[in-house]
Amino acid sequence: MEDALGFLCVLVIAGGLGLLAIVITIKNFLYVCQPSEVLIFSGRENATQHGSIGYRVIKGGRAIRIPLFETVDRLDLTNMIIEITVKNAYSKGGIPLTVQGIANIKIPGELPLLHNTLERFLGRTREEIMEVGRETLEGNLRGVLATLTPEQVNRDKEAFATKLTEEAEHDLNRIGLALDTLKIQNVSDEVGYLDAIGRMRSAQIRKTAQVAEAAAQSSSAEVKWRNYMVGELSKVEAQMNIARKDNERRIADATSKREAVIAEQVAQVQALKAQTQAEIGMQEARIEMVRLQLRADIIQPAEADKDAAVARAKANASKIVEQGKATSKVLSDMAATYRASGTTGRDVLLMQKLVPLLDSVTSTIGNVHIDKVTVLGSPSGGGGNGNLGSSLAVANEQVRAATGVDLAGAIRKKLGE
Repeated sequence: MEDALGFLCVLVIAGGLGLLAIVITIKNFLYVCQPSEVLIFSGRENATQHGSIGYRVIKGGRAIRIPLFETVDRLDLTNMIIEITVKNAYSKGGIPLTVQGIANIKIPGELPLLHNTLERFLGRTREEIMEVGRETLEGNLRGVLATLTPEQVNRDKEAFATKLTEEAEHDLNRIGLALDTLKIQNVSDEVGYLDAIGRMRSAQIRKTAQVAEAAAQSSSAEVKWRNYMVGELSKVEAQMNIARKDNERRIADATSKREAVIAEQVAQVQALKAQTQAEIGMQEARIEMVRLQLRADIIQPAEADKDAAVARAKANASKIVEQGKATSKVLSDMAATYRASGTTGRDVLLMQKLVPLLDSVTSTIGNVHIDKVTVLGSPSGGGGNGNLGSSLAVANEQVRAATGVDLAGAIRKKLGE
């Protein structure tokens, strides 16, 4: 019985030791791969679609290492932060720039990029991998800077970083690294070119801001005065509407008053017309009465006087005609006698006519003493017996009558001297 119990205890102890050995063995040869890493089991050939390789890659999960045939390496897949600084890198145009940036790189976990990583970085530390990545990025950064002007680099850092990422990603993939992000933090230069550009841009921005402010003030003032103008126009329009309504009211009042005034004036005119017509009738009656009265008082007596005067005129005319006939007969006889008597008859007739004429002249001028009367005849008388003495006497009398100069007296006075 005791032997059986001892054997059972030995079996239990042996089983426990065996189980412990199995656990220790599994713990030493079983590898668990975390999500942020890959395990590389080297030492055996493994067939892939690209051919046979002397290792196998475990990403996530677990695997058992074959003792004596395989070794296991771990590659960390977490990001590696690299600070990039490039000094005096010549940009397009020959301006040296200093660029500072930061990049996130990592070891790719996908095939076939992982093969490049294993070939170049298996067994190397993260610091060595980061140094390789930094140098690669700085070389790419210098190459990209050579194709861009300082203005382009400084103006659009995102575009610069994008172009740098495109250039660097290809080179990093070839050496087995993956570029997650790349940011340009600062761009500067030692010659002050970017500062000058900055001052120019600042001046331009200030100018633009001032212009925008002036435009805003102008627009505000324009809006203000436009609103004021609209308000004033509204006031004027309201006043015009009020004046228009007032004028319409006045026109309406004037129209109504005009109709009343017109009616009143028409009535007055009609009354005046009736009064005038009545006066016209009365005046016509008065005219007829005056006409009849004038006919009775003036026209009929005038017609009677006219008839009497005509009768008297006819009687007087008959008398005058008879007297004229008698006078004509006497004159005819006297003319015949005058023609028959010659010069003597003419002188007698002249003396007969001159004596009454002298009485009339002397009666008008008062008492006048007449020394002599000289009768001037024609130089050639009716009988044709004129002489020089009579001609001189006639000329002397004509000069004295015309000028008041007595030629005969002047001659006698001259001879007497």
